[in-house]
Amino acid sequence: MTDQTAPSVQPAQSKRNVAILVAAQAILGAQMPLVFTISGLAGQALTTNLCFATLPISLIVIGSMLTATPLSWFMQRAGRSAGFAVGALGGALGGAICAYALYIASFPVFLLGSLCTGIYMSAQGFYRFAAADTASDEFRPKAISYVMAGGLASAIIGPQLVKLSQGAIDHPSALVSGFAGAYMMVVVLNVVGSSLFVFLRIPKPPVPSEDAPAGRTRWELITTPRIAVAVICAMVSYALMNLVMTSTPLAVVGCGFEKGDAADVVTAHVLAMFAPSFFTGHLIARFGVERIVGAGLVILAASGAVALSGVALENFFVALILLGFGWNFGFIGATAMLASAHAPHERGRMQGLNDLLVFGGVTIASLASGGLMNCSGGTPQAGWTAVNLAMIPFLALAGAALIWLALRPKDIALNN
Repeated sequence: MTDQTAPSVQPAQSKRNVAILVAAQAILGAQMPLVFTISGLAGQALTTNLCFATLPISLIVIGSMLTATPLSWFMQRAGRSAGFAVGALGGALGGAICAYALYIASFPVFLLGSLCTGIYMSAQGFYRFAAADTASDEFRPKAISYVMAGGLASAIIGPQLVKLSQGAIDHPSALVSGFAGAYMMVVVLNVVGSSLFVFLRIPKPPVPSEDAPAGRTRWELITTPRIAVAVICAMVSYALMNLVMTSTPLAVVGCGFEKGDAADVVTAHVLAMFAPSFFTGHLIARFGVERIVGAGLVILAASGAVALSGVALENFFVALILLGFGWNFGFIGATAMLASAHAPHERGRMQGLNDLLVFGGVTIASLASGGLMNCSGGTPQAGWTAVNLAMIPFLALAGAALIWLALRPKDIALNN
């Protein structure tokens, strides 16, 4: 599973790499909506303090944040295939540990399994950058969006596996019969999906000569205006999506609906996250990345407005669909903005830093989600309101950053 080191890749090979990454996003990516659907509910059943119900999801994100930089470094040296295989190994290990934790009814062991699952989540975050590695400037936004579109299949597969696994394991414990089968599905997805990376052919970045420029430091990169705004918008888009999605199953069930309804809402949300990817790249090419990111932020705000207007099942569906659309425009747009703002020899340094910051923000959001949902006002309705009101200041921050970048003089903006 060694990546090729050829200095260039033909367009046909680039498209083949994208097809492989789309398949990986569909198969391996199915574990993320699956896990996000049940982790909060399983955590709620395992812990004695409901404020910690979503802590397993927070541990997934923490695991992703902690491994983003090491994985980026590893891929820079060993290649994308090896890095993605490590991610699948982490996902399989996490699923196995979580299943075991349910058998012994241990919340700490369940948290450990969730932390390991974060290794896969971190690796999945690099699929979009891998698509850009061998793409031409013209094809790059489309390559990123096509790979993200692979999540359309995962949006269907993951939550449906939750339903199929209900009661699949005959056991007197409701924890085991209700959730352990889903985590065994996670193991299977990682074992099957990891075989795809044997066929991936992405050149490693060339080893720079001794007299080659070292590239910008991390501080110089992150203080470049275009990069800074791209990172801020990616952080806000992803963190707010996670903030709301983490609490959604708890809110749906807490407002009197069934776990199957929660799975259907998550399915609709994840479909909305990835369905626009078929045309997001084309929209970026036509209207410019800044406009698409801005549209994403507006749609995220609309999602919060719908959620605040009521807790009928229709409100959950519409709000979560809008949340998915907003994330897609905001996050893919920010990724395309970042990919065009650094040199190839800076990619390991910048992409690792970007995902460290993005998943750091997502970690804070997921930690806050459980507290806001379960410990604000005493009712599921009050908690859901608190979750959605928390979006406002961060949307304002990202919007202000994007406007600031757009208003900079064009000759300065083009060089930064």
